[in-house]
Amino acid sequence: MEILTEHITNAGLGERVVTEAQLSRLLDGTPQRRYNLVNRALHRGELLRLKRGRYLLSSAVKQGKMHPFVLAQALLPGSYISMETALGFHGWIPESTPITMSVTPHRRRQTLDIPKFGQFRYYPLALNTGWFLEGVGWDTLAGQSCLMAQPLRALLDMFCLRKIDYPGIRSLTEGMRIDEHELAYIDKDDLERMRPVYQHKRMETCISAMQRELKQ
Repeated sequence: MEILTEHITNAGLGERVVTEAQLSRLLDGTPQRRYNLVNRALHRGELLRLKRGRYLLSSAVKQGKMHPFVLAQALLPGSYISMETALGFHGWIPESTPITMSVTPHRRRQTLDIPKFGQFRYYPLALNTGWFLEGVGWDTLAGQSCLMAQPLRALLDMFCLRKIDYPGIRSLTEGMRIDEHELAYIDKDDLERMRPVYQHKRMETCISAMQRELKQ
């Protein structure tokens, strides 16, 4: 076992994404020594470089100790899982999506391709200040927590991102294959709580249209 691997494991970080700052606290000596230890662990296959300044022990991947949704937020802190990814997780759509989609509080889109985990996409949305996490909760996966949009928030985020008007229940049930029984659990108050979240007037119109149709 490499020295770096041992230090990470002994610090209780063997199943977590480790940052450059954490490595500097774990390892004594110069930055050059730390650089050499990181490269040795990478070369031996004990360490994976996820992106600049983010690492994960290979053993965590082999043992299934890192869920892609948890990884998504470690790669870009402050984000949360949403849209088709969250809808698939909650069982609202029948198939899981091959891309992990998240909403980011930052201003630009990002796409990261991580070997062994797939592609991660982060989307900024036009949201009102203070409402970023409305309809978002914590879920525990592989023993670690991540922020996950509840189904209604994930659905509305999808409408917001793609700039589409509310397509109607038939389109949701036939086009997206959302179970109509799931939509029946949405009530007027659920939708009203989402109204202050989005900046665009189009989303208010979308929410109102959903309220009218779902109460019929």
